[in-house]
Amino acid sequence: MMSTTENVSNANLAIRWEELKATQPKLRIRNAAAMLGVSEAELLATQSGNGVQRLRPEFQNILSEIESLGKVMALTRNDDVVHERKGIYLGAELKSPHVGLFVSADIDLRIFFSVWKYVFAVKEGEDDKVRYSLQFFANDGEATHKIYLTSDSNVEAYQTLVKKYLSDEQGTEITVDAAKPKAKEAVVENFDATEFKQDWLKMKDTHEFFGLVKKNNLGRVQALQSAPDAHHAHIVKNECVEFLLNEVSKRNLEIMVFVGNKGMIQIHTGEANKIVAMEEWLNVLDPDFNLHIKNDALVQSWVVRKPTEDGVVTSIEVFNEWDEMVVQFFGKRKPGIPEREDWQQLVADVEKQFSL
Repeated sequence: MMSTTENVSNANLAIRWEELKATQPKLRIRNAAAMLGVSEAELLATQSGNGVQRLRPEFQNILSEIESLGKVMALTRNDDVVHERKGIYLGAELKSPHVGLFVSADIDLRIFFSVWKYVFAVKEGEDDKVRYSLQFFANDGEATHKIYLTSDSNVEAYQTLVKKYLSDEQGTEITVDAAKPKAKEAVVENFDATEFKQDWLKMKDTHEFFGLVKKNNLGRVQALQSAPDAHHAHIVKNECVEFLLNEVSKRNLEIMVFVGNKGMIQIHTGEANKIVAMEEWLNVLDPDFNLHIKNDALVQSWVVRKPTEDGVVTSIEVFNEWDEMVVQFFGKRKPGIPEREDWQQLVADVEKQFSL
């Protein structure tokens, strides 16, 4: 049970949020939480009973029923990039308590349940402008994933799901772990760089790269800096990202766009057509795919090539000031099929114009 002090504290937080919204009505909850010095989940919990309901953290079970909602919008973001994709949650693989998958043409997710802790059902707006969502949060209160209903969604199925998983605990206070201070990963001095380069060249699958990096306790940027040669990894100017997306649109290329956080990776496969630069944001604004990239957060962009059994796979990987990869681009591909030549040509054009 909450103490009187806790009740007052949370009531005060709710009041401070209302005051903040009064002065900045378009302020998003993630930004409001940062300004108020709390996590997004803590701020959302203050609205319990006021459009917000806590669900039991039965994440695999809840996700296994999302298909019943029909076409929805999946949202995954980090501090610097937002990835929104509409579709139906198909191809679920949720038996593991640690890792889950959705694999379909529209909704393509890699889920890391070990950090997931809270889930809320949220109703925003009124009358014909009401918006329903399921919002999932990590143990530090940061959002890992959100699912928004669209005009094509089954609202009745959503309400049935919320009722089924409604938690007995509906208080306005939650407990979150202290957020880790932002810091770059330490440079590793005593790893075998020669062996690392040899292992890179022996890769048969792009997924082996994560294990190779982990084996040597490297951060990803240091791993790229330790590539066999500049052909396999080198820095390009950050302006290449806007050029890349505009050329994808002009050339009608199909690409893959990966955006993730510690609890989720979300992937778009397909075209990116309507590219709009708006203030500090670079956007893709297509009917079923939206991408929002905060331009001033981009600090390093790399062209990366990894060998596989199907030939070289080329990516463009973009990092922020903390050496966190915030977005990753590939040409559309599937195992067993060589990389598209039109994607390879586009990357070559990027290198020609933006190499440092």
